[in-house]
Amino acid sequence: MRIGIDIRPLMDKHYSGVSEYTYNLLMALFDKDKVNQYKLFYNSFRDVSERIPNFNRGNVEVIRLKYPNKILNYFFFKFLKRPKIDEKIGGVDLMFMPHINFISLSRKCKKVITVHDLSFLLYPHYFSIRSNFWHKNIKVKKLLADFDHIISVSDHTKKDVQNICHVPAKKISTVYSGINKKYRVIDKNDPYLAEAGKKYRLPGNFILFLGTLEPRKNIEGIIEAYENFRRENYSDLIHFEGQAEVDKNKIKLVIAGRRGWGYRGIYEQARRSAFAGDIIFTDYISEEDKVYIYNLAEIFIYPSFYEGFGFPPLEAVACGTPCVVSNVSSLPEIMGTAAILVDPYNISEMGQAISQLANNETLRKQLREIGLRKVKNYDWEKCAAEILDVFAEMV
Repeated sequence: MRIGIDIRPLMDKHYSGVSEYTYNLLMALFDKDKVNQYKLFYNSFRDVSERIPNFNRGNVEVIRLKYPNKILNYFFFKFLKRPKIDEKIGGVDLMFMPHINFISLSRKCKKVITVHDLSFLLYPHYFSIRSNFWHKNIKVKKLLADFDHIISVSDHTKKDVQNICHVPAKKISTVYSGINKKYRVIDKNDPYLAEAGKKYRLPGNFILFLGTLEPRKNIEGIIEAYENFRRENYSDLIHFEGQAEVDKNKIKLVIAGRRGWGYRGIYEQARRSAFAGDIIFTDYISEEDKVYIYNLAEIFIYPSFYEGFGFPPLEAVACGTPCVVSNVSSLPEIMGTAAILVDPYNISEMGQAISQLANNETLRKQLREIGLRKVKNYDWEKCAAEILDVFAEMV
């Protein structure tokens, strides 16, 4: 079988959820499948080939189109319905898209797409005007109706696809994503743990958020919950010019990740906080360093308002770090009892969950053990095998 794959997510300079999914899935697919022929398509007017991984497989070919992206998406794909990508890349039996995007395909080609979430339809206020314009023009409901099969990354996302896009359940398969095996518990004597801490100027004792800085992640809520935690747990505050100075050993808050849309409000709230001196922003954490940052953290907090799957909490528990996560969207399904679940709209509840973990070593140990068992359920080899089964049923 000749399989085409849209690898445009791999053009991102810094990988996030979708690009991580695409890369890890393809590596697992190509390790497992030596029989099918793969044609990987991406488009870029500028040469961004250094961003595209070298898959180095005999049955894998990478094909670059050189159109300006806006012209390809809004003129060729949207209005002309051309070029037919399956034909343009030399003819394939099946086209797989690991993410929603503009595309044009011939009727004879079987089509499979992964849907990670539909947050842009449910909560457009969490997205920029530009992003909402893009999603509106892509006409997601029509796009999904044209596909032969849809892969959802959670049962929660599957229900959203059914209810919002009116896709019948028989056309949707839930296939859980995996977690990269690089996320693991690291020996405390590993010298790079200390080096990573120095590199990002991390304190010795901290609560961690790691993800894109945007409103949907509820980071302003994290800051408020941290303030409640500090006020309720430490009474030795010395007020100085409107802020509070505290013992240097008190647990601090580290907010890590690249700046997304709406990040300025997050920075402004942190600046106004009485504990501003103990709220640390690291900006983007390199992929190589993430495992060390998770290992260094005492607690990981991720009270997102909406997630289709949610990689960061699983990455954290794979590193032995106990978590506080939302009790909404897919997170209860994905995390189960491996984390403390909280109402993301209830700041008091979030602060109390932080207190529970900070003050109870037995609870932290229990969650570590449950988390390390839980993460074994999310394996890229298993994910790749299930998706190959879907492909086989299509042709």
